[in-house]
Amino acid sequence: MVKVADYVLHRLTEWGIHRIFGYPGDGINGFLGALDRAKGDPEIIQPRHEEMGAFMATAHAKFTGNIGCCMATSGGGAIHLLNGLYDAKLDHQPVVAIVGQQKRISLGAAYQQEIDPALLFRDVSEFVETCMHPAQARQLIDRACKVALSRRGVATIIFPEDVQEEQAQPSPPRMHGAVYTSVGYVKPRVLPPDAELRKAAEILNEGRRVAMLVGQGAAEATDQVIEAAELLGAGVAKALLGRQVLPDDLPYVTGPIGLLGSTASYELMMGADTLFMIGTSFPYAEWLPEEDQCKAVEIDIDGAMIGVRYPIQATLIGDSKETLKSLIPLLKRKEDRSWREKIEGEVREWWRVLDDRAHEPADPINPELVAHELSPRLPDKVILTADSGSGTNWWARHLKLRRGMQASLSGTLATMGPGTPYAISAKFSYPHRPVIAFVGDGAFQMNGMAELITVKRYWERWQNRTLVFCVFNNQDLNQVTWEQRAESGDPKFPGTQWIPDVPYAEFAKLLGLAGIKVDDPKQVGAAWDEALDADRPCVLEVVVDPEIPPIPPHIKKELGKKAATAMLKGDPEEMGVITKGVRQKMHEFTESIKTKLPGGDDR
Repeated sequence: MVKVADYVLHRLTEWGIHRIFGYPGDGINGFLGALDRAKGDPEIIQPRHEEMGAFMATAHAKFTGNIGCCMATSGGGAIHLLNGLYDAKLDHQPVVAIVGQQKRISLGAAYQQEIDPALLFRDVSEFVETCMHPAQARQLIDRACKVALSRRGVATIIFPEDVQEEQAQPSPPRMHGAVYTSVGYVKPRVLPPDAELRKAAEILNEGRRVAMLVGQGAAEATDQVIEAAELLGAGVAKALLGRQVLPDDLPYVTGPIGLLGSTASYELMMGADTLFMIGTSFPYAEWLPEEDQCKAVEIDIDGAMIGVRYPIQATLIGDSKETLKSLIPLLKRKEDRSWREKIEGEVREWWRVLDDRAHEPADPINPELVAHELSPRLPDKVILTADSGSGTNWWARHLKLRRGMQASLSGTLATMGPGTPYAISAKFSYPHRPVIAFVGDGAFQMNGMAELITVKRYWERWQNRTLVFCVFNNQDLNQVTWEQRAESGDPKFPGTQWIPDVPYAEFAKLLGLAGIKVDDPKQVGAAWDEALDADRPCVLEVVVDPEIPPIPPHIKKELGKKAATAMLKGDPEEMGVITKGVRQKMHEFTESIKTKLPGGDDR
């Protein structure tokens, strides 16, 4: 007898889902037996926690473009999925979640582990339904996959235990109420009307100082973004989720934007008279041009997201690649390249500033040096992940991505915890490619260390063994510490911010992985070489200075006042923060002065 659970797994494979990230429980016993009978297709990957499974499914969607899939039991297991699924929802990734439920006969009896998953998953899901009849399974799987792909979000299907075990009905009985669905989804070609394309071209052609901002929605339009930027003589800034859209070795790419952005991106936005946004919902309007400063054009596949960050004059609702292909023939090459030359000068200056900052002395290691030393060592085709924390600043600023590299993190949710499971998921999707994760010690303690056990279980199957978890050990929940100072005007409170020292590298060794600890800045480069050459996954533990500030490209007046107030209140790191902060910021002024001196930069 083919059970409903067996049929569901087979139907998922027909949708191209061959890997499910899930943790067992009796609420999905039917699926556990079916996974055994499936003989590895689909394969179940067992993380240490359901939340990690949901993060892995999200990462699978981000790095492959295909549907990610996770599974959890009823009750607590289902609840654990939520954070990872919200990451998928907010970053618009297609994920299908399979969730167990108590038997139908017990529902409503306040039975053990009985919750209302339909209500629980309603906000995080574009589609959520309970399979109440074996003949319903086919259409629920088909609809869930189609909704996840077409709406770029989460679809959840709830299966009571007894339904999982019933005999499958692949073809529903021919009766009123039955529906007959099929497998298949083709991404549509979405284009704006010609009149709006001409309007956008007119705005962009008239602009003298064009600033472009790209996000993950432009990930498949690299060549077209480059061509448009060349024609318009534009500089291009990248939202964090758009890191891989353009390589950082292009001279007009200004890098990240916002609080953890570059001075080049800041100057680009503040000096522009025309803004061109492509596939991004970058939320921080204070880092975009002032409201009446620019005329603006925006491309987005979702019309609901057009003009929600900046007033837009030409709204191009469509796929980024196809829309650009239609727009580019209407664009005129700008003969005056002075704006482009200015931006390229700002980019050169920014890279020099980063170099200087990375080599500032610290106690014991400047965290910027860790990223700076890795950048020229990045292997071809590397996949980079990051957690949420101060290390994200250095990941965003110092790592110079080349063509063929991928990078992602929890963008909109910006939650702690996904850096490690993202990296593990990437390794399953691309076992032949190197993967590197930047993780703060807080996030690593939260869940990263446990997921090393997942690595222990599976690493020997990966052809390329390069999987490095770079752990920034500063015994401080550092990003929040800086936010307390700059946003609330409060000093660091060790009662909430201090975290205990843990031997991360030794823990890795205990599991049979490689572990390297470095606390000498002179050894950082050699440590990276050793980690990248290791014959197994490696934890590179770097003891870094918590007093090195993630200085924004422009210190807003209010942030500066609050940071000063925090110091006056008796911050325990007052002297170090002030001294090191001033030194880091001064590099911007010194480089700016150098370029204006005779014999300085050719600008």
